[in-house]
Amino acid sequence: MASPISYVEIGAGDARAVGAFFAELFGWSFHPMGADGGGWFQAGSIKAGLHGGETAPRIDLFFQVPNLAAAVERVRALGGQVDGEMAEEPGFGKFAQCHAPGGLSFGLHQPEASSAASSSR
Repeated sequence: MASPISYVEIGAGDARAVGAFFAELFGWSFHPMGADGGGWFQAGSIKAGLHGGETAPRIDLFFQVPNLAAAVERVRALGGQVDGEMAEEPGFGKFAQCHAPGGLSFGLHQPEASSAASSSR
């Protein structure tokens, strides 16, 4: 399964401060969403989400898959875990937070059909 990195999620303690930092450091344009100062950046060819309130700040990589349900089942078959249910966001697609054996965190992302077609060009 060819699975490029399709999305990055930044979990920060203070989303406003981290957002301002990355906007200044990389020149990324920030698109605010929600009351916690979070939102998303356009980071080159992919989006980077940002949310606040994390007690253990982290960056999670989301790997693009053609069929999220099949990929989630494969994670489980290989001894990994999936947190909760698969989620879906309009304009973004479906995603799931997963863990490899031993606890390493990563995500799987199935873009909406129109997004997937434009990202494969």
